[in-house]
Amino acid sequence: MSSDAPALILAAPATSVADDRALAERIALGAADSCPGAAIMIGYLDDGPAGLAALLASAPERDDDDPLPDAVVVPLLAGPHPVLDGQIEAVLGRSAAQVLLASHLGPHPLLAEALHDRLAEAGLARAGRARGINIAAGADGVLTVADRGPQAVSDAGVTALLLAARLAVPAAPAAVGDPAGIASALAMLREAGSRHPAIAPCVIGPESDLAEFDRLSDALGAARSGPLGDHPAIAQLVAVRYGEALARISLPSH
Repeated sequence: MSSDAPALILAAPATSVADDRALAERIALGAADSCPGAAIMIGYLDDGPAGLAALLASAPERDDDDPLPDAVVVPLLAGPHPVLDGQIEAVLGRSAAQVLLASHLGPHPLLAEALHDRLAEAGLARAGRARGINIAAGADGVLTVADRGPQAVSDAGVTALLLAARLAVPAAPAAVGDPAGIASALAMLREAGSRHPAIAPCVIGPESDLAEFDRLSDALGAARSGPLGDHPAIAQLVAVRYGEALARISLPSH
């Protein structure tokens, strides 16, 4: 039995890349500041001792009358990802632990803020929140590129609208690996007056093959920003999704 807050388990893509694991660790550490009392762990989507399944198997159990779950699983994903979402659901389906699955990190205004900052770091947008801010040096729009799947594009579309409001230039969503969708998004940007868009990858990083974004950048002759990575907004969103998941529980009144 545990009387502490439910554990927060960050569901991260399986990876043997040290930099990707260090990235997940930095995000988990940042989320801890906003989740006092909660143990924060990273559950990789593999079968190792640090895998999601192993962590759920070792989660402390609560009393039967305790309405709180043993853990809340927060996907380390900016939006839907058909393959990784399926892996997470399969692990939870086999687990005996009482677990809540939180939402993806996006869409959310904090995600748009992070994309804005990444564009600014690449010299593709000015930093700041001033009204009337404009994209910089030769880029007059943003192609907001999610990983894969129609739901990922839909969610990235919400983030693109938020980003467009911040930058005062058009933004349109697409998914990497979807030439027709990318062509459609570029047509939308052209209709809105954009001739030289920048590419903003709407991904954390480890869940994607970043070389695909490089190839897209080369094919379009468009500069791109870096992935979201460990931007402070990502850790904040992990904490937000953890809190939202717990808020769905109806606690007894006293």
